Amino acid sequence: MGQDPDLQELTQFLKPTQIKTDSESVQYYGKDWTTYFDIKARAILFPKNTVEVQKIVLWARKNKLSLVPSGGRTGLSGGACATKNEVVISFELMNQILEFNEIEQTLHVEAGVITQSIQKKAFELGLFYPVDFAARGSSHIGGNLATNAGGIKVLRYGMTRDWVLGLTVVTGSGEILELNHSLVKNATGYDLRHLFIGSEGTLGFITHVTLKLTQPPPPLQVFILSVPALESVMNVFALYKKQTTLTAFEFFSDLALEKLLHQTGLPLPIQQRSPFYVLAEVEIPSEQAEQKALQIFEQAVENGWVADGVVSQGETQLQNFWKYREQISESLAPFSPYKNDLSVSVSQVPAFMKDLDTLLKQKYKDFEVVWFGHIGDGNLHLNILRPSNLSKEAFVQSCQKVDQLVFETIQKYHGSISAEHGVGLTKKPFLQFSRSKEEIEILKQIKKIFDPDLIINPGKLIDVD
Repeated sequence: MGQDPDLQELTQFLKPTQIKTDSESVQYYGKDWTTYFDIKARAILFPKNTVEVQKIVLWARKNKLSLVPSGGRTGLSGGACATKNEVVISFELMNQILEFNEIEQTLHVEAGVITQSIQKKAFELGLFYPVDFAARGSSHIGGNLATNAGGIKVLRYGMTRDWVLGLTVVTGSGEILELNHSLVKNATGYDLRHLFIGSEGTLGFITHVTLKLTQPPPPLQVFILSVPALESVMNVFALYKKQTTLTAFEFFSDLALEKLLHQTGLPLPIQQRSPFYVLAEVEIPSEQAEQKALQIFEQAVENGWVADGVVSQGETQLQNFWKYREQISESLAPFSPYKNDLSVSVSQVPAFMKDLDTLLKQKYKDFEVVWFGHIGDGNLHLNILRPSNLSKEAFVQSCQKVDQLVFETIQKYHGSISAEHGVGLTKKPFLQFSRSKEEIEILKQIKKIFDPDLIINPGKLIDVD
């Protein structure tokens, strides 16, 4: 802490072990998975309960200091980055699963609980928490809420907000709010719970959440399909969606598969290579359902939409098949990819991808472009790979020059510049391509109400005068 008088005040309600200022901690807790920002944080604080969070906010207001929330830091938009000497609040010590309500089938947890721990607890209870994604082992539920995380099963189970019955939050003015009290039905006006979900920590801090659980799914089966044409991907999707219960419908390009095979050493999952691949996960509650899923695969082959395919036999193979989709992002990491996380309505995906692909081939002639994503809900991950002979700074500058054109294409399709991970710092200059001027002005007014001193995760999502 040195001689910093402002930080010294914290020892009135935090233990010295809950305050860190060393450079290693600052760099570790002051950033997310974004790699393009210089991290400059004043201190890292580790509250243990909601009251301590409230005291930190009141202390920050008094001393005119800015606060940045820190969860599992798995975001890709810079939303958890401290770049202007802010004080970081880590929820690492608020990691308790507090209560299971058997009648309501709800789980009350602190914001720092890891997503996979919630999934595991639900499983032990004979229930299911369905929001799932590759970062499940490190992301915090508080961060999931702050970005309204989606992931691989949105098609069947929706987004994080669909599973939240109640929240405890500390606003930027230091008020503690208990939102919705876990009610299933509540018709008493504005539901402030949903303002905080997806707010990227700009209105205050989520400290507790009550989550709905559901019944586990029936047995599942995964198909990996080799698809010759983009239009055929959507034909296959329509076929499966109409005649089966799809839990996931994922997509990746042949270049994505090539990079994954090289980085992981995994065997080729399918004999016939194609420009595109689909991973379809379906519920198989009966032998009849299993036969129907196989018949659909055969129909897709007969129609020329699928060139080849494999189907999982048992849970172990199902999990192994998922590696071909979930390990793509990690496989691209050595190439310092410049990422865009986009969405359009599902029916517009082929036209949108063709428009964007044409644009990228014109503007990124010397760069490799890797596509993958949750195509069943219209969410596509666009990854531009950095050539080894180009510095990170020059590469980012080149990519940013084209962002304007990419987002103009998004605007043409009334899509989103950020389907997942939020707006943060990276997407903020382009928010107007997904939100109208009127909407953005209302967002600013809401920010001022909950955070009158503009100290809560400042500079993220929107700039407020």
